[in-house]
Amino acid sequence: MTAFRNGPAPQGGSASAPGEGTHAGAVTPPARPVRQLIAASIGNAVEWYDWYAYTFLATYIAAQIFPKGAANSLVPLLSTFAVFAVGFFMRPVGGLLMGAVADRRGRRAALTVTILLMGGSSLLVGLTPTYAAAGVLAPIVLVLARLLQGLSVGGEFAASTTFLVESAGPGRRGLFSSFQYVSTTIGQLVASGVAALLVANLAPATMEGWGWRVPFVLGALLSLVGFWVRRDADETRSEEQAKAPRPGLFEALRRHPRESLLICGITAGGTLAYYTWTSYLPTYAELNAGVDKADALLAGTLSLTFFAVLQPVAGMVSDRFGRKPLLLMFGIGFALLSVPLLRALNDSFVTLLLVQCAGMVLLSGFTAISAAVNAETFPARVRAAGIGFPYSLTVALFGGTAPYIGTLFKDMGQAGLFPVYVAVLCLVSSAVYLRLPETAHRPLER
Repeated sequence: MTAFRNGPAPQGGSASAPGEGTHAGAVTPPARPVRQLIAASIGNAVEWYDWYAYTFLATYIAAQIFPKGAANSLVPLLSTFAVFAVGFFMRPVGGLLMGAVADRRGRRAALTVTILLMGGSSLLVGLTPTYAAAGVLAPIVLVLARLLQGLSVGGEFAASTTFLVESAGPGRRGLFSSFQYVSTTIGQLVASGVAALLVANLAPATMEGWGWRVPFVLGALLSLVGFWVRRDADETRSEEQAKAPRPGLFEALRRHPRESLLICGITAGGTLAYYTWTSYLPTYAELNAGVDKADALLAGTLSLTFFAVLQPVAGMVSDRFGRKPLLLMFGIGFALLSVPLLRALNDSFVTLLLVQCAGMVLLSGFTAISAAVNAETFPARVRAAGIGFPYSLTVALFGGTAPYIGTLFKDMGQAGLFPVYVAVLCLVSSAVYLRLPETAHRPLER
C-alpha cells in the first residue's frame, strides 16, 4: 500500500507510533544509520562532482573535441547534442533502469552499479582523444561518456533516495532525506573548486592540453572510494520484498499512474527553482543586471555553502511539523517572490548575494524533503523505479531547460518573462502540495 492509502496520520505521532510494527512490510531500520548516511552521501557527492566537472570545463572540452571550422558536418551536431541534451535525456532512462535494479536486486546493488558507472564514464571523458588525433571518433566517445553519466545520475537519485529514507530511524526521514542535496551541493562545490584551482595554477596552454582531464581522472579515483564505502552498507529492502516476485520494468507506471503524476507535480516547480537559483542565477545576473562575472561566481559559491547548511535544519523541521508546511512555504514563497527578487538584481555583489540566499531559504522547503516525500509516495515494491523515472523526466523537462528558457527570453527581448515563468510553475506545484496528505508521521513500508 502507498502512503496515500494508509488512512489518517496519527495525530502528533512519529514514525515509531504504536502499531507500526504490524504495518505490512515494516521492518526495523538498519542498525548503523550513520554508516548508511555516509555511504549514500559520499557516493552521491562523487556522482555530482563528476557531473558538474563537465559543466565547469565545457569550454576546454569543446576546444579540444569540437574545434571550430571542422570540415565534418557531424561535429557541430554532435557537439550540440552532447553538451545540451545527452546528459539530461538519459537521466529518466537511468532512473527507470537503475530504479528497477534497486527494486529487483536491492538498493545496495543499484548504488554499486551507479557509482562504478559514473567512475567509468568520468574516466572515459578524461581519456577522450582530441579531434586533431582521432577525428570524428573524439566527439562520439564524448557523447558515449555523457550518455553513461546521465544514466548514472538518473539511477543514483532513484537508488540513493530510496536507500537514504529507508535507512532513517524513527522520526528522522526528513533529516536523512536532506543529505541528498547536502551531498549534491558538496559535489558541485568540490568540482568548482578543483576547476578553479587548476585554472589558477596552470598556464592556459597546459590547461587546454591536458589540465582539463585531471578532474575527470580524479573523479574516477573518487568513485572507487565511494564504491569501497558502499560495499559495506546494509541492505534496506526487507526480506519480504526480496522474496516477493520481481516487479516488471514499467509496473510502477502501470499500477501507480496517480503517484507517478504526483511526483511530476511535486517536482516541476522545485526543479525549475533549484536550477535557476543554484546554476543559472549568476549568468542571469550577468546578462540582465550587469554583475561582474567574478562577483557572480563568488556569490554563487557563498550561497551554495549557505544552502548546504540549511538542508538538515529544514529536514528536522519537517520531521517535527510535517512536510506540507515546508512545501507550501517553498511553492507559495517562490510564486509570490520570484518576480520581485529577480527584478531587484542590480550590479551590486551584495544585492545578488542577498537575492540568492533569500531564494535558498525558500528553496530548502523543497530540496531538504523531496527525497522523503517521494519515498513516502510509493510502496516499497516499486519505490525506486516509481520515483526515478517521473522525477528524472520532470527534471529534464523543467530543470535542465531553465538556462535555455532564460536565455531564450533574453534573446527575444523579454527577459522579464523568465521570473514570471518560475512563479507560475511554482504556483502549479503549490496546488499539488495543497492536496497532498501529510506523510511525515506515517510508518514507511519496507
